[in-house]
Amino acid sequence: MKIRIIGGSGSGKTHLGKILSLKYVIPHFDLDDIFWDNQASSYGIKTSPVLRDKKLNEILKSDHWIIEGVYYGEWTKRSFLEADQVIILTPNVYLQHWRVIIRWFKRKLGLLPAKKKETLKGLYELINWNHRYNRNELQKIKRLYSSCFKQG
Repeated sequence: MKIRIIGGSGSGKTHLGKILSLKYVIPHFDLDDIFWDNQASSYGIKTSPVLRDKKLNEILKSDHWIIEGVYYGEWTKRSFLEADQVIILTPNVYLQHWRVIIRWFKRKLGLLPAKKKETLKGLYELINWNHRYNRNELQKIKRLYSSCFKQG
């Protein structure tokens, strides 16, 4: 089984991915771990496209996977086309913002693993980005990958 989950920040992608991973005993992958360089000395450094694509292609070789993330560009196209199921999460954007804020505070308090050097400014920028993503990008995703969606 191959499942692709997409939605804005705070939409529940990781939560759903983990639940499905446990239920179906399928490995779960967060595209943020591929897109961002978690070894960099500061927050917000991207992985090189060559390494990013290599990591994703390794995952896609498997017979079973759950891949989740906000990304839908050319580098992720195969994850949609090869998925048995594509799930688009679209909860209310203000609920998403609330989840993002709570997650940020939990990371700052050490209750969740922290991303390197997340700032209040970064939180503000993420919320603004997320609002635009939900308003504009999700419609593009639906049009681009409509052939991947099962009707019924």
